[in-house]
Amino acid sequence: MYYLCSVLALHVTIAIRIRRTCMDYLDLADKYFVVFGVANKKSIATAIAATLINLGGKVILVVRTEERRTSTRKLFPGSQVYVCDVEDEDQVIRVRDEIATEIDASAGGRIKGLVHSIAFANYSEGLKPFHQTNKADFLQAADITCFSLLSIANHFQDLLAVDASVVTISISTTRMAAVNYGYMAPIKAALDSSLCFLAKSFAEFSRVRFNAVAPSLLKTSASAGIPGYIDSYLFAEKAMLRKTALKTQEAADTAVFLLSDRSSGIVGQTIVVDGGMALNYFDQDIINKVVR
Repeated sequence: MYYLCSVLALHVTIAIRIRRTCMDYLDLADKYFVVFGVANKKSIATAIAATLINLGGKVILVVRTEERRTSTRKLFPGSQVYVCDVEDEDQVIRVRDEIATEIDASAGGRIKGLVHSIAFANYSEGLKPFHQTNKADFLQAADITCFSLLSIANHFQDLLAVDASVVTISISTTRMAAVNYGYMAPIKAALDSSLCFLAKSFAEFSRVRFNAVAPSLLKTSASAGIPGYIDSYLFAEKAMLRKTALKTQEAADTAVFLLSDRSSGIVGQTIVVDGGMALNYFDQDIINKVVR
């Protein structure tokens, strides 16, 4: 029994030391991070926020509605949760001012990292050929998914640390014409392009970095709203080299790395996290199922 207890104690000690090493390596403890876009426990924003908190970060959450604020407080009882509908720029300004008070910007409090995990598409009319895309739907999706990053960056610039990191969530490829994803791929392409221009603009007065994490298909509630998504998800799983689907935590871990100073040389990039799916076009198992 003594020997067993000693072994268990050793394992616990090693685990604690490993965690401390990871915390020290990324150096996120006691730094402020603002995460936009938590929807529920399956959201990639949720996984990012939880990981930052586990590594000692001070996480402030921003959600779209009061209902989501209630549910998010249950997920993160130790964090402040604010409401902001990014379609209304006045709300972006308001939440900026509220957060400034919390971090005490007047006393030098600064945000080390900002996560933009926001996207919206109106599929209420079902699937349509791309050339029949409704103009109002396209512009609304572009406003919420892409322009909101510019708006948040602009209004939060004075709260960001001089070497802060801004990370948005894109998709693994905007060049694959997935019919069921429709007009969101061109909008995500605009989001990817915006990183370069934002980085260049901010370089005039800071070292703030802008990057994107681009995961392949994930099992999230938001994705479930895309017509035919489950079939695409199952296909993507088989197309990956490892034959297992990408986990939301894997994409979140990449985002957390980009939020740390350990990624200081990465600027204006879209980091693809797809388990090798893109290079496995001629997977033999898939070919056999198609041709036989």
